[in-house]
Amino acid sequence: MTRRDELRARPDVTVVDGVCPHDCPDTCAWQVAVDQDGRALDLWGHPDHPLTRGGLCGKVDRYLERSFHPERLTQPLRRLGPKGSGRFEPISWSTALDVVSDRLAEIVRRSGPEAILPYSYSGTLGAVQGEGMASRLFNALGASQLARTICAEAGSWGLQYTNGTTASIDPLDIEFAELVILWGTNTLTSNLHLWPVITRARKRGARVVVIDPVRTKTARAADQWIPIRPGTDAALALAMMHVLVRDGLCDMDFIERGTVGFEPLTERVESWTPIRAAEITGVPAEEIEALAHGYAGARPAVIRLNYGMQRHRGGGMAVRTIACLPSLVGHWGRRGGGVLLSTSRAFELDYRGLHRPELAPTPPPRTLNMIRLGDALAGGAAGLRRAHYRPCPSDAPVDDPGPGVAALVVYNANPAASTPDLARVREGLAREDLFTVVLEHFRTDTADYADIILPATTQVEHWDVHASYGHLFVSLNRPAVNPVGETRSNADIFRAIGRRLADRLGGTLATPGLFDDDDETLVRDFVEAQRAEPMASVTWDRLRAEGFVRLQVPSPYMPFAAGQFPTPSGRCELFSERLAADGYDPLPTFHPPGWMSGTRRGSARSDVAAPGTLVCVSPPSHLYLNSTFVNVERLRAKTRATEVLMHPED
Repeated sequence: MTRRDELRARPDVTVVDGVCPHDCPDTCAWQVAVDQDGRALDLWGHPDHPLTRGGLCGKVDRYLERSFHPERLTQPLRRLGPKGSGRFEPISWSTALDVVSDRLAEIVRRSGPEAILPYSYSGTLGAVQGEGMASRLFNALGASQLARTICAEAGSWGLQYTNGTTASIDPLDIEFAELVILWGTNTLTSNLHLWPVITRARKRGARVVVIDPVRTKTARAADQWIPIRPGTDAALALAMMHVLVRDGLCDMDFIERGTVGFEPLTERVESWTPIRAAEITGVPAEEIEALAHGYAGARPAVIRLNYGMQRHRGGGMAVRTIACLPSLVGHWGRRGGGVLLSTSRAFELDYRGLHRPELAPTPPPRTLNMIRLGDALAGGAAGLRRAHYRPCPSDAPVDDPGPGVAALVVYNANPAASTPDLARVREGLAREDLFTVVLEHFRTDTADYADIILPATTQVEHWDVHASYGHLFVSLNRPAVNPVGETRSNADIFRAIGRRLADRLGGTLATPGLFDDDDETLVRDFVEAQRAEPMASVTWDRLRAEGFVRLQVPSPYMPFAAGQFPTPSGRCELFSERLAADGYDPLPTFHPPGWMSGTRRGSARSDVAAPGTLVCVSPPSHLYLNSTFVNVERLRAKTRATEVLMHPED
């Protein structure tokens, strides 16, 4: 009998269902064993979850060590020394909340609510502890909005222009693919629970091909690794299209009923020979030929994309170009075939009752782009203009940038370590006139710049509900233990700030009941408010009883099998009128990444690199999640010193 079996059998132990909160497609269901004194004894993957199947990654398997770490923040802190020095004193919650509310109210009176900027991302992906009560507060306050673009914005636009949505297939159906192409994804590190599905496909005879600049753990485990120069993925996809068209490998039936723009596409790819693409990508022409033929001949093939390939110039177009491939050969019409980036749009969630967007002022407050935080904090008026979020098309001028950012409220994020233009971000955070509040578990890089630090609960201490971008299940998280020390949930902290601001400022903030609901009520009401058909199977009672519930979508889930897509034309748009109207190339194309300088001797081309060019690729750590988990000693003991891998010639 295993230790977990022993714990389940003990009458003094309660097993509490929950779900991992971190930014990972697996969104693993877990269980926590708690004794009668309220102590968490162990945590493991939920054995009944179709994807998790009882396992957790090496990081989250140590989650309890993180939650009960001796360095955990357990009481509010107030800054004593200069910003960035990390010198603080403990204060009471009452004092901390009064200081925060007084300063925010003062800023609103002096400069207007847009001078307050919330900054958050994926420290938790929960609906309530992520943006639930926080969005409700900032909408009612009229604060600046934040465009959370740092991860997947470009690729999402690429898929929407092509397929009309980022929704795709059920990842569990990859088991039925004959060819699995892992394109820009280190599955064994950042999508671990998809690997057993791929293994089941291999047992059925499937081949696994990895396309990646780095020979990752996944590349070593695959049947074939295709090294590619960073940022040249679209060139490879265009050459594959060339071969498909040239050799008569296209599925003309699916093309006729499920696509628009095939004829202009054939003209576009005519010049994209494997020889041309080989010079750009570094992939030999014969490998490109073989890859295209294998892709067309599989019944079906699936391409699992990930986000690294779209984080460079031309990345959105790269995803759009690759997304055209399955429609050319009809893979959408076969179980397990297509392109998978994210399943999140399949959930069709309605956040209005939780976020209360109707309380925001008219016209709506400005939206600032999170990747331009340095410009917003330290770039003056010109930087503030650059920081305005301008979705596609992105060349609209900004006449009035609005007030300077006077207050920054950071939660679920560590921008001093993970935001572009880091030197300018830290310059802005060091401003003495910037009032900064940070909700955190530990003293992070960003927390060292805070005026007030508010200690937040971890996932084993609060309620939440999670969708997923790597499967089709909604999962409920129950608190397994009481909050450590004086910690409070994000929702509770924003609820307390909202009540105080309502007393100080009135207005929309004083809307009856706005800050009354406790966390469990917020979760329940959010679940019960869903009206989209996929959520019909997900009820509060079922979540409480089962822990996780599959969306009410068909099995197998093949949303584009009939050639119907949620685009303006109702088809996969190989030629996109929307792209043309927005000022972009309406056809798949290749935009060279920034490192391809075009200064090669005797060449004016922009799709080749200058001699001596070095390109830095920063793949995820296997044992850390960016700056999360780095203080867990058992993980640190398994990790070598920070290193750079470089070719001996370089």
